[in-house]
Amino acid sequence: MDRRELADFLRSRRERITPGDVGLPAGPRRRTPGLRREEVAQLAFISTEYYTRLEQARAPRPSREVLSGLTRALRLTDAERDHLHHLAGAPPGPPSGPPREVRQSIVDLLHRLPHAAAIVISATHEVLAWNDLAAALMEDFSALSRRDRNLIRRAFLDPRDSGGGPLYGVSDAEEFARNAALDLRAAAARYPGDPEVTELVDELLAGSAEFAELWAAHDVTAAVTLTKTFRHPLVGPLTVNCDVLDIADRDQRLVIYTAVPGTPAEEALRLLSVVGTQRLDVPG
Repeated sequence: MDRRELADFLRSRRERITPGDVGLPAGPRRRTPGLRREEVAQLAFISTEYYTRLEQARAPRPSREVLSGLTRALRLTDAERDHLHHLAGAPPGPPSGPPREVRQSIVDLLHRLPHAAAIVISATHEVLAWNDLAAALMEDFSALSRRDRNLIRRAFLDPRDSGGGPLYGVSDAEEFARNAALDLRAAAARYPGDPEVTELVDELLAGSAEFAELWAAHDVTAAVTLTKTFRHPLVGPLTVNCDVLDIADRDQRLVIYTAVPGTPAEEALRLLSVVGTQRLDVPG
């Protein structure tokens, strides 16, 4: 354990975070940049005295639970988390569950794609971030709970939209469900100790005979989908290219739907970009 380097690292990370970043009021007479020591301790669920001793290089080696709390409180990146563990003499193990925090640069990228519908999904196919056109094409994810933003759960346990067709009217509903099940098996192997992954698998096994059959096959290689057709209630069917980019450091994927220039699908996406999530087919 390198107490001095650990102390300096903690101080530098604390000073770069504003109270607003973690939902705390700034308040008057704040003489120190960033957070106060007691605020970090509160967020990490440790005592202020112990955290102070850490920054003074006088504390004993922190436990993995304390390091996890500090990682959360100081909003460390994955690389910073690993560095913190190494300084504390406790090399990090694999993350307990699929990362859910989307890097800000990826969020910014989503909104710089005005002519493409784009979402970020986790290793378990939870929709973590999306742009306005994706909400217009698929649904308003901001109105859904975390549970309902999981596309694997929706594919097997709630596979129909309000019109009775496949969810989002997709042409490859069965293929998507199969590929998603294979992805989930691989994710369960990467995160064997995560209770949310275990709960999701158990729920799907209990609620879907189709999923149970796919799960029993032990396949882990999913096919690549290059195009997809959505049947939208407002603009009708539109066929789009489907490109999936891995965000390797977060075990996430950026899914981008684009239309071939000059096609009716391109015009349909342009219309959706204007009307957004409004339902113009419903009388006001």
